[in-house]
Amino acid sequence: MKLCTFDEGAGRLTGVIEGDSILPLRGTVDMLDLIQRGAGSTSAAPALPLHSVRLLAPIVPKRNVFCVGWNYAAHFAEGKAFRPADAVQEIPDHPALFTKNPFAIIGPEAAIRHPAPISDQLDYEVELAVVIGRAGRDIREADALDHVFGYTIANDVSVRDVQRTWHGGQWFKGKNFDTHLPLGPWIVTADEIPDPQSLRITTRVNGATKQDSNTKQMVFPVAQVIAELSAGLTLHPGDVIMTGTPDGVGMGRTPPEWLKPGDVVELEIERIGVLRNHIERGA
Repeated sequence: MKLCTFDEGAGRLTGVIEGDSILPLRGTVDMLDLIQRGAGSTSAAPALPLHSVRLLAPIVPKRNVFCVGWNYAAHFAEGKAFRPADAVQEIPDHPALFTKNPFAIIGPEAAIRHPAPISDQLDYEVELAVVIGRAGRDIREADALDHVFGYTIANDVSVRDVQRTWHGGQWFKGKNFDTHLPLGPWIVTADEIPDPQSLRITTRVNGATKQDSNTKQMVFPVAQVIAELSAGLTLHPGDVIMTGTPDGVGMGRTPPEWLKPGDVVELEIERIGVLRNHIERGA
């Protein structure tokens, strides 16, 4: 099932995507309410043409989005040239974790704001995002996928010089500019993706392929990420976990290729869909 959040002109609604139509769901407050109640607990209103509504980010969690860094070996390798000598030079034994704040979230077709004049080093990162459906702490890896409600696509938009050299080299600020977390276009429920480690994952900029990999290349698979993140930390329904990006980012190219106003970025993950956004000059 593909579940979306949309606006037909009267505020946010949730619905089911069926082909080129949306079936609005009666009696749901938002996606979090739907997750807590169960996707099968509501009835559908008459269908609306998909082209007649505006899709929004399918979910905006109540707390920061959890993110994994360096989860594809090839991406870790392409970033070595940009890491200082005293930084981590080998993939760690445990996932590198950081967060993005929910106020950075935008939906499909929305504009990503270019950070000029602060920086011109705007970069893309396609990521499989996991939506938690059942609460848990100290979750065993063998049980981890049972806690997943569904999957969507995320763009971990990054301002590279701010990420790498400002504020002591920590990542939070460089990955938390306004509009720098596109999410969508919808959530595909976990029953339709029984194996999240077998999905082709790509990025196109202005139609040219820049990232092209498969989630089987993850160093830390989804189940391990959930298990390690939940160690001593309760995950709640509606939490979102981004699982890292493959190689091919703009920073790793020779010369680096930074996003600029007017660019169109399309992220695609097999069995989920395409998340498309454009870059606009910051106000």
